[in-house]
Amino acid sequence: MQMTAVIFDLDGTLLDTLEDIAVSANSVLRSLDYEGHSVAAFRSFIGSGVDVLFERALPPAAAADRRLIDLAVERFRVVYADGWHINSRPYAGIAALLDKLCERDVALAVLTNKPHEFAVQCVAHLLGDWHFEIVLGHDAALPAKPDPQGALRIAATLGIEPATIRFVGDSGIDMETARAAGMQGVGVTWGFRPESELRRSGATWLIDRPEQLLALL
Repeated sequence: MQMTAVIFDLDGTLLDTLEDIAVSANSVLRSLDYEGHSVAAFRSFIGSGVDVLFERALPPAAAADRRLIDLAVERFRVVYADGWHINSRPYAGIAALLDKLCERDVALAVLTNKPHEFAVQCVAHLLGDWHFEIVLGHDAALPAKPDPQGALRIAATLGIEPATIRFVGDSGIDMETARAAGMQGVGVTWGFRPESELRRSGATWLIDRPEQLLALL
């Protein structure tokens, strides 16, 4: 039985998906007659699910309109389905890290607020050289992070104590999830959110390069 596991966030942690998300979201915003944003602006929009992304990207009055948010999410699913793979790639050093983790027989899992179907596609096509025991994205049956249910479901399925699991992510949401699940939060500084957010949200460790995770297992 595997005695060690790592749960990874996806966007901003394993994969640099920023440009593809921004292009798709801006296409939706313009289709609704709202202005788009710079790619960099989406660093602060991503992380809490697609509905929250549009709540942040739309003007305040529009963001309060639930029907408009639902329409934006529906359109995003259509647009992103054609564009999720255009520029998205694993970050430098991720391939070597995953190789080492597999050599050590560490169980790998993904927990993300990305819609589940896109999470599965991204892992299969961009991280398909490595075996992930579980990939969980956001859907109606699973509360979004920082609710710990997804992380605890992964721990139970793997049969591994939460306290021994490293939860790796680039946002405060990830660090809050780790704490709520009784796991050790590892904040990565190469992702979308600033180091200050990771510290403020209770990261147990911070790493600047993927290979630094190996010393924390």
